[in-house]
Amino acid sequence: MNRTEFIIATAVILFVAFALGWFASWLVNRFTRVTQADIGELEKMAQALHDAEEAREEQAVYVERRESELASLMAQTEAELRAAMDGLRTARRENDELRKQLEKN
Repeated sequence: MNRTEFIIATAVILFVAFALGWFASWLVNRFTRVTQADIGELEKMAQALHDAEEAREEQAVYVERRESELASLMAQTEAELRAAMDGLRTARRENDELRKQLEKN
């Protein structure tokens, strides 16, 4: 193999390598390309996620508010129960005192 044949063989090999590289790059770009439909679908999904997060936050605020209302109502009910129990205790004591007075007479 003389010098000219070596140069031609090297040029052909380099050209084939370039062509294969270009073809591989084209294939990769062809299969990984993002279409407008995909972008639109991703935007819809992002909007749905955003809406779901907002709804979750609203529900969390509602639950906290409702929980505080119920805690307040429970404290009020417990206070009323204590007052009723104290009144009942007082009424029983008075009843016992009146019964003792009646028994003495």
